[in-house]
Amino acid sequence: MSNQSTQMRREVNEIPYAVDRLLTEGVDAITTAAQAVRAHDPRFLISVARGSSDHACSYLKYASELLLGLPMASVGPSVKSIYGVDMRCPGALCVAISQSGQSPDIVRLTQSLTDGGAYSVAITNDTSSALAGVASSALPIHAGPELSVAATKTFVTSLVAGLWLLAEIKGDDALLASIRNLPEDLAQAITCDWGAVVEAVDGQSLFTLGRGTSWAISNEAALKFKETCQIHAESYSSAEVLHGPVSIVDQGFPVLAFSSGDAAEPNIAEVADALAAKGAKVFATTDRVNDAISLPHVRTSHWMTDPVASIASFYGMVEAVATRRGINPDTPRHLRKVTETV
Repeated sequence: MSNQSTQMRREVNEIPYAVDRLLTEGVDAITTAAQAVRAHDPRFLISVARGSSDHACSYLKYASELLLGLPMASVGPSVKSIYGVDMRCPGALCVAISQSGQSPDIVRLTQSLTDGGAYSVAITNDTSSALAGVASSALPIHAGPELSVAATKTFVTSLVAGLWLLAEIKGDDALLASIRNLPEDLAQAITCDWGAVVEAVDGQSLFTLGRGTSWAISNEAALKFKETCQIHAESYSSAEVLHGPVSIVDQGFPVLAFSSGDAAEPNIAEVADALAAKGAKVFATTDRVNDAISLPHVRTSHWMTDPVASIASFYGMVEAVATRRGINPDTPRHLRKVTETV
């Protein structure tokens, strides 16, 4: 879909290898953390993250609730860093995600929650970071250096590390087998041709859609359109978009709907077709659509890992949109790789 000149493109192409490295080198950390979490016997989960890492946590929220039957809530880091409040959270599992592990607000809240009785797990690309130091356990994502400002392989490896931990806690053999197959699935996913989306994105506003675990992928996609392409994109649940946002849809309005092979797929396909009938140019990662356009997509051996393949396919497409617009996605304006928020 584009040449190999950008660092972002090279890092997208590294995703299958990074996940394979995580699955090979991360076994001890995952199994040790899973044993500790089972001993802690959490009653609920808390997430701590910002940006793409927070989207990874949204994915893990659905995974926790659907897989473990345990609710997961996001706590704003400012609760501790700005307002100075320490929360009591015995019986909690805290999942903190940060590729750098450096942001002071993430570190402070994780430390506070750990001191408040939570068992905390830091998912990070730097196990020597401050975040790893304050957590009960650190899970390295083994992504290797990521030089492009836009997170791609660190986002995917964070998803996989978090899901792998939950699958180990549950002892879900079918999901664990699907996770082990991800390098092969991702190698196919990054070759999916989404050139039709590149042609349809005209620089104006667009929607991304999802539901359940795929809604987290929709959130990440909307951020990447803004971050790398300077295009305004809004993410909605397929359950919400027809309640009000649909009013701005007109002829040719671009919509990208993410679907997995799960119980939400019929609803996403129905909404995609409804928007297409209103004149939108709708693309969807499902074969169940009639009026919308079905994109090439990879179905993994478990519906809960399907979103990981979807975002890998998306990253190649959004890099192509950026370069077509004459934007270097490696160095988006006003942004830097590590943002340290207080």
